Order: sequence, then structure tokens, then C-alpha cells
Amino acid sequence: MSSSAPAHPRRRPRRLRRLAAALLAATTLLAATACSSAVDELKAGSGERQEGGTLRVGALNDIIPARIFTNSSDSINLLIGSVYDSLIDYPLDELEPQPSLATSWELSQDGTRLTLQLRDDVKFHSGRPFTSKDVEFSIKTWADPVWTVQLQRTAAAITGFDTSDEHAITLTFAHPLSNVFDLLDMLPIIDKDTIDQLREGKAFVGTGPFEFASWSPGAEISFTRNDDYWRGKPALDGIDVSVIPDPQAQVAQLRAHQLDLILGASYRDFESLGKDDQFHVNQWDGAESQVYVGTNVTNPALSDVRVRQAIAYALDRKRVVDEVFRGAGVPISLPWPSYSPAYDEKANATYDYDLDKAKTLVDEAKADGVAIPKLPLTYPSENPIYGAIAQIVQADLAKVGIEVELDPQEQAQVIQQLIGAKFPALWILSHAYAHYTPSTLAVSAYPFNADHNASLYVDADYKAAAEKVWKQKAGAVDPADYAALDEQLLEGSFLLEIAITLPQDASSTQVHDIGETKRGEPLFYDTYLTK
Repeated sequence: MSSSAPAHPRRRPRRLRRLAAALLAATTLLAATACSSAVDELKAGSGERQEGGTLRVGALNDIIPARIFTNSSDSINLLIGSVYDSLIDYPLDELEPQPSLATSWELSQDGTRLTLQLRDDVKFHSGRPFTSKDVEFSIKTWADPVWTVQLQRTAAAITGFDTSDEHAITLTFAHPLSNVFDLLDMLPIIDKDTIDQLREGKAFVGTGPFEFASWSPGAEISFTRNDDYWRGKPALDGIDVSVIPDPQAQVAQLRAHQLDLILGASYRDFESLGKDDQFHVNQWDGAESQVYVGTNVTNPALSDVRVRQAIAYALDRKRVVDEVFRGAGVPISLPWPSYSPAYDEKANATYDYDLDKAKTLVDEAKADGVAIPKLPLTYPSENPIYGAIAQIVQADLAKVGIEVELDPQEQAQVIQQLIGAKFPALWILSHAYAHYTPSTLAVSAYPFNADHNASLYVDADYKAAAEKVWKQKAGAVDPADYAALDEQLLEGSFLLEIAITLPQDASSTQVHDIGETKRGEPLFYDTYLTK
């Protein structure tokens, strides 16, 4: 595989029309969702680009320097998307790598070597030139377990680095990597000279369109324009992010024009804002995530797969999509969106809502001596979406004889339990990566990693299926291998999918040309403000 396409400005990615069509077919409510998509805004045009001004953004969660590469909060995503560049960029609507810091590439016939040509006109915010050594350093940083990044195994499988040319690098793999371009899309290029300051939250130095200016923990993060950005100077003077854990406060401040953009609100609030001509609500097709119920399979009640499968049957997914996500989603049993090579329509309906099957499985397990006490259901307290889903799940499971106790905790604590596999029983969270190469989910994501996952699920057949789709040349995986992976996910039922969801944000109509990466990072390179 090779590319010689010219590097291009990091404009707003194309929208995923195929997914939008699938969603419309799946639920009539999506067609009625009162939000203007980014596609509609782009078609309508937003007037003449204006220079200057500071974008005021409301985010639910603060940054945590030790987790800066985990995509685990809205502030982290904003920081990465603003300060750093990646080697390649996926458009929102496909897995076809486009040039960024790498201008072209060539993958060897056996899939074990990748040569990348690099831009020679890029500088870090410190003024130091970007070279092939920085690619090596960034990949090795992600391979270091201390950072607990989700693609650590893929980064660690890159074992050779030829940096003899400052503007080219050849990577050698321990084995073919079907998801190597996923890594190159997600990996931010990190400045080796300031890595210690990054660990302490004192400096975040990249090559991106905005420079990190300051951070007041729990309060505010500020960025200023990078006037020397290699793609050209951004329109905004800067970005001020206010950490506001209360979603209702974010909505109130947007309505009062104290904020220009909010990242954290309920879908009901987004629906309401979308009906007000003072605001835009953007829906990012192609950056979707999945909301799920996780299970700790070492918990005595959940160690029996029948109990886990009973929970899967008892989940009223359509109610969650309709009531919580206001139609901006699709009920699922498997994580994959319809355009994924691992998608199987029939398999995706395996755990359709069926209380009779759920009750039968619970009764069988209890008859065999499985005790099912009241189980804690953990979820992040800041986000109203999780609280609403938790109440529905609690009611669903009560119908089949499984009692749960709601256990809301701060986002940082929940993520710590996710990474450390410390949940006592059940939890509700969202995951991503299913819209990437399927092996990325199976060998990388905290809830799924066949080597070590948050459910503490260990299974030789699941690991074999995950490894098989991973250790193949990019673009060459047999569909039958993905079917085998699907079978293992359904049989193990250690993670119980609820729905694919489409991320949304809301801004005043004075904000134009916001973008989004496939990683779920807001992009403000093209953004400008009007009066």
C-alpha cells in the first residue's frame, strides 16, 4: 500500500453519509432529531472568514496529565486536537489514510515494513524542527506501559526504526499489523524535550494549530494561536476552556452568551438548543462511540455466562436510544457500525430485547446454585447521559430478578477503575475504536483487550480470534476471521453493548466551521467567530 497524495490543509473532514443513511433506516426518531448536522451547516455556508477572537468552550472534565494520551475526557480530546498533529488523518467517512505530517508511505509486500516520507517544514511550538527522531520517540512513548495508552500493544509491536534520513522513517514490525494506520492516525507527535513537563502538566508542546498557554486545575485551560503553523495561521486568537462539571450550568452559560461552545449536555438539551435559531447543534457522523454495560466476570454472580447473557437480553436498547439519545443512535449487540468489515446484521440482533429468555437464564443459573445478590452499577456522575441509562438498566434488570444499586462516581475515579480493572460488578461507560480497523478494538481498547481487559475476561479462543485479525497485513483480513471474532464476543458476553451513539455539541450561531477528528477531538483550525 502506498500513497503519494499531496498534503492538504486540515479542513473539516467529510461526513459519513453511509452511516447517516443506516441510522435513518434503523430509527424514525433520528430523522426527527432537532439538530443541524455539520453537513447541513457546511452546505448552507457560514459567511466570510473573520480573523481574531477567543473561542470560549465549556467542558465537563478536567485534564489529567498522566492520562493525556487516553482520550478519556472532553478536555483531553480538545487539548490533543488543538496542540498536536498526527502522521496521517482518517476522514470521518472512511478508513483511507490522508497525509498530515507524513506526506506519503509504502507498505512492504509482506506487511512488516512501512516507509513514511515526512514534511520538512514543520516546527514544534518551541521552534525545534520536526524530524524522523520525533516519530520514533512518539511511538516508543506510546509503547511504554507507564502511559496506559489503548494502542500500547500495537506501538510495542514496532521493533525497528530507521531514522538515517531526517525527513523519512522506515518502521519494522514484529509481525504484520492490520491496524498500523489506526496507530498513525491516533498517535500525536510528542516533543521529547518537554516530556517531563508534560507529565507534570506544566507544558504540552506539539506542532498543532494552537499552543498550550496555561492550566488552572479544575477551572480553566487556555490556548493561543500558533502563528507559524505549517498549514497556515488559524483564524482564532485563542481558545479558553472552562471546566464545568454541571451540564445544566453549561447550557445556561451558552444561552447567556457566556460560552460559545459546549461539549457536555444531555441529548434532550441538545434537542432543545437545536430548536432555537440562536444555536447550532452539530452531530458528528463517523466519530461515533458505543455505550455499554460492563461486567466483572470474577464477581461470583457474573462469573456464570448465563447471568451475563440474561442481562444482555434484558436491556431495553430501543428505549435508551429513544429516550436518552433522542434517536441519535442505533441499538446493537455487537460494537461495529454498519460500514465496518466486522459488521454482521444478523449477529448484531443476537441479544434483542427478550425478557422471557432473560428470566429463563436467570432461573437456570439460580437452580444450579448461583447466588445473585444486589449488584453495584457504577457510572460517571458528571454526565447526565450515564445517570439516565443507569436508571433504565436498573429497571430492566429488576424485571428479570437481578437487583442493582446505582453507584455514581466522579469521572476520574471511574476511568481509574476502567484502566485498572477494578470495578466490583457492573458499570456503564462509552467506548470507541469500533469505527476503526476491528483489530484495534480487540487488542487495544480497555474494555476489550484480549490480553487484559476491564472485565478480567480471559479466554483462549477469544484471544486467538483477536490475535488472528491483528497479525495480518493492513487491508488483507479475511471476513471469516472477523466473523469468528464476533462469535467470541457474543459467546463470552463480558461486555454488553447497548447502542452506537453519535456525538453532539452545541454552539452559538456566531461560531463557524468547527471540525471533528475520527478520534472524537474537536478541531478549531478552520473555526472563526462573527459578530
